[in-house]
Amino acid sequence: MPDDRGFLAVDSGGSGLRVVVGTVERGGMARRESREPVRTGNRGIDPDHMMEQLVPMVRSLSAETGVVRLTAAAVGAAGLASLGDALRAELPGALEREFGVGHVALAADAVTAYAGALGARAGAVVAAGTGLIAIGTDLTCWRRADGWGHLLGDCGGGAWIGRAGLEAALRAHDGRPGGSAGLLARAEELFGPLKGLPGQLYPRPDRPAVLASFAPQVAACADGDPVAADILRSAARHMADSAAAVCPTAGEPQVAVTGGLLNMGDPLVVPLEEELSKRLPHARQVPAAGDPLQGSVRIAADLAAGGLTLPSDEAMLCVVRGNGD
Repeated sequence: MPDDRGFLAVDSGGSGLRVVVGTVERGGMARRESREPVRTGNRGIDPDHMMEQLVPMVRSLSAETGVVRLTAAAVGAAGLASLGDALRAELPGALEREFGVGHVALAADAVTAYAGALGARAGAVVAAGTGLIAIGTDLTCWRRADGWGHLLGDCGGGAWIGRAGLEAALRAHDGRPGGSAGLLARAEELFGPLKGLPGQLYPRPDRPAVLASFAPQVAACADGDPVAADILRSAARHMADSAAAVCPTAGEPQVAVTGGLLNMGDPLVVPLEEELSKRLPHARQVPAAGDPLQGSVRIAADLAAGGLTLPSDEAMLCVVRGNGD
């Protein structure tokens, strides 16, 4: 007999919402996207604004797929751990009233990145984009490392690499040791005369993204520039440090890296694989199986089927079970 238990999977991040509807038997069947990020206000992530976007998308997806019985939902949200109080308090009830959803999992985006990359396996995942966070589990509890933002951490992430590359460019500009003429040339091509860089950078609210925009230039210089190569080697060490801080020490855990930073290719990936092997010789390096949206799909489908085995955690993975089947 077909298993028609439907689910809703959501990935909410800085670029907007991605939404999938599917069933336990058929998996994800159709998706929609919104390019409007959910607002964050005095109460943190705004559940009303999320529902304003979700309602028309989910109704459209239900009409397209014929999935009208949504028994479970998984919502992965950037900032949930620190800004998710209102979402945890109000979203499950709103989803039940609007769509009849009985069981809701609210997950930090690091958890959905983990579920997308490794599924329900013990190990560690490094999510490396503009920022950087590592998350690990032995399937009894979650551990996280870094993810503290570009001023206090995110060591080895895109903003960190870009900032280190611009520092090397400024050192060359000043004639100080540790500078790179190649990075100086690329920085001036991208930003203009570097004496104007502080005025361009410091007032901007999107400083991390601006810094990260220079990271690919560091990678492009790395082959013939020892300063650029050393920046990427240092980034790889930071990433391996974070992975080692959260990876289970027993058994045969898996370790994966996910996120846009991998698009930099061999200049970063090769030293990263070497550093992970040094720090985690007992772990098996594997490619990430999927992205955070696919992680939300996995969590939602497992919740709908009654087989969610990832550990619950008030901040990282909060599961609200209602009266649904």
